[in-house]
Amino acid sequence: MIEAYSWPTPNGHKIHIMLEECGLPYRVIPVDIGSGAQFEPDFLAISPNNKIPAIVDPDGPEGQPISLFESGAILLYLAGKTGKFLPSGAAAKYEVLQWLMFQVGGVGPMLGQAHHFRIYAPEKIPYAIERYTQEAKRLYGVVNKRLAVSKYIGGPEYSIADMAVFPWLRSWKNQGVEMHDYPHLRGWFDEIAARPAVQRGVEVLAPLRRPLIDDKAREVLFGKEQYKHR
Repeated sequence: MIEAYSWPTPNGHKIHIMLEECGLPYRVIPVDIGSGAQFEPDFLAISPNNKIPAIVDPDGPEGQPISLFESGAILLYLAGKTGKFLPSGAAAKYEVLQWLMFQVGGVGPMLGQAHHFRIYAPEKIPYAIERYTQEAKRLYGVVNKRLAVSKYIGGPEYSIADMAVFPWLRSWKNQGVEMHDYPHLRGWFDEIAARPAVQRGVEVLAPLRRPLIDDKAREVLFGKEQYKHR
């Protein structure tokens, strides 16, 4: 049984969704990032960047255990393990991979910054809010344009690219985006949201999520605690 170290965030949801879609047996281990659980030595041993998610698969390559961190790497691993949600043909595979990298390098970091400066930053900085809100809208536009010519983000078939992007777009209101401005994206979004495995995946650990309102959690996530030498 795969052990999934996670928390109910967009990056965590990616892995929950993939595990549910693949039908792989897994056990989720909560890593409360607001309390500092991500800095515990046992977790750092499998996720040295102190970020969720991470997995441990006791039945890895050649039957040996393997641990992995970084959500993009985990999606690729699970696709390889199961032969699902990543095309086998070279051209189709790389089409999916470029959109997976688009999420990892663009959608996640930039929408994360939009969340931070619009909601969590203790000081409201107009320049930062404007910059990342506009970047969020630009990225939604890129996805909308893609979905005007492709049924799914990575091509004609549902793939890990869709699983990677979808959780980040669930909070469009917090990012200053109006979903009705992106009709092709909206149709895709509604279709993905209706998938039973996706619905199960986004509910994993959801009861544990809480608003980031206390000073301790802010210090752990955004303050000096984050930058301690360990």
